Amino acid sequence: MIPLLLAWTLLTVSFWTQGSSQILIQETVKDRYPVISSTETIDCECSNFSCDHVYWFLTIPHKGTVTFLAKSNTANRVTYKTANETRFKFSKRGTASFVLRIIGVTEADAGIYSCVLKDRSNAEIWRPGTRLRPGVTPPTPPPKTKPTAPVKSVCRCSRNNRDGCGYMVLWPLVGLLAALALILVCTLYYFSRLPKKCRHHFVKKRQMT
Repeated sequence: MIPLLLAWTLLTVSFWTQGSSQILIQETVKDRYPVISSTETIDCECSNFSCDHVYWFLTIPHKGTVTFLAKSNTANRVTYKTANETRFKFSKRGTASFVLRIIGVTEADAGIYSCVLKDRSNAEIWRPGTRLRPGVTPPTPPPKTKPTAPVKSVCRCSRNNRDGCGYMVLWPLVGLLAALALILVCTLYYFSRLPKKCRHHFVKKRQMT
């Protein structure tokens, strides 16, 4: 339903602006949920386009209507069509965007606000715009899930099940035997490198004791 209404909006824009060429910006319609009686600001970005004028339109999806609100230029000169001059304020912000400010938002202001940017050569850029839903509660975002810590596997031996933990006893025992064997080899190698006199003296000393 909304894509058809946007296409109809584009045709209506062509009628009101009478541009020589049009460019449709591929953007999704942004939803906003303003509080009743608050002030809402909608931007129309020029980007890399040399903006001279901007046309504002209001599309009401459930009615299937498109309304031309107003036109403004870089000198902040506004030509009102159907917008309420007391509550709808149109202006230029800096050098890269136009602004629509709605004062005292009501439920009747619900709809899609789109804009058409136009340069001096009559080239146009149409932006789908922003959909206002005054007084509507915004949807609750899904809760953020915290990353779970990796579970450390612990091998616990019981009297009934010791087969799975046999390696916990076997490997330390193998290491101990290997250490004893290394000490024995080092001792034998040490005595084999001693001079014969030292070994004879060492054996004689042991016999005397």
